Amino acid sequence: MKILLVNPNTSKETTDRMVEIARRAAGTRAEIKGLTVSSGADLITDEAALATAGEAVAAMICKLKGEEPDGVLISAFGDPGLEAVRSACSCLVVGIAEASMIEASQGGRRFAVATTTPDLVNSIHNRAEAYGFAKQFTSVRTTPGNPTALMSRADDLVSALAQAVREAVELDGAEAVIIGGGPLGGAACDLSRLLDVPVIEPIPAGIRVLLARHYTGDAAVAIGGRG
Repeated sequence: MKILLVNPNTSKETTDRMVEIARRAAGTRAEIKGLTVSSGADLITDEAALATAGEAVAAMICKLKGEEPDGVLISAFGDPGLEAVRSACSCLVVGIAEASMIEASQGGRRFAVATTTPDLVNSIHNRAEAYGFAKQFTSVRTTPGNPTALMSRADDLVSALAQAVREAVELDGAEAVIIGGGPLGGAACDLSRLLDVPVIEPIPAGIRVLLARHYTGDAAVAIGGRG
């Protein structure tokens, strides 16, 4: 399977890290290529940057179609540009928020999101509702302080997200917690090993959903039987 991972922020370094995570998740089942938008923010932290990212992703549609992929993964947690790409491209198109919510909700689990961007809480709630998970979605827990500064300190980032995960479980009743952000992929991997609660890594979840849909030939199939 040929998958294009689209990074809706402008950081090529972030793209490379996310592609590495995606390749580990896919193994030999898929070829992963990363594409980075040419305009916008290098880190999406608020609604304005998310809207700009959606426009930047939509502007790449001709390029995406020219690559003739089997699947496209929109690798920012707000899934910017997802609907535009999905309507224009004949291949499978999945967003990492969409995929991680599919995975987190399997078996009827209640789930939350832990993230670094308090200014995107409303958009995360809106995505959960749009994807049909409002009844299972418990909360968004965010880390304190400036997201950009926190993400520059790997150990502090993991520690702060771990606390947010614990709060989601202990205070909100979540049975699984998504780490909400493509650039948080490395921290998500660390947390999935460190914590007892099911921690959902968005990029691997996106790869798993694309692979499942590709190999069944059913664009609606989802892990856990829900799409």
